[in-house]
Amino acid sequence: MPRKPKKPCAYPGCPNLTDGRYCPEHQAQVNREYEKYGRDPRTKRRYGRAWKRIRDKYAAEHPFCELCFERGVIVPTEEIHHKKPLSEGGTHDRSNLIALCKSCHSRIHAERGDRWGKRPEGE
Repeated sequence: MPRKPKKPCAYPGCPNLTDGRYCPEHQAQVNREYEKYGRDPRTKRRYGRAWKRIRDKYAAEHPFCELCFERGVIVPTEEIHHKKPLSEGGTHDRSNLIALCKSCHSRIHAERGDRWGKRPEGE
């Protein structure tokens, strides 16, 4: 199947072509700015270097989305999700983790209603 043509980097003034939104150089810069200004400091404390090691090890051991795999669909793991959120007393323990694709991860958060800190009425 042919690939999509590359498009210009979305960073202002960048002439590079890329498959994603930003070229690798500007993607790193955008990520740094998000971590510094856009992310809640309490969240940043919970997801440090130790979490990255735990996440990477869990993803290596679970290469496919666990929910899709149950339905017989093979989709690579893109996210490691906490079944019980850290904000509600969950931990980084392996029994509280699940490997998911972006679609399943987004669906879980949308069903919970907690994307961007918003909860459904009455909770």
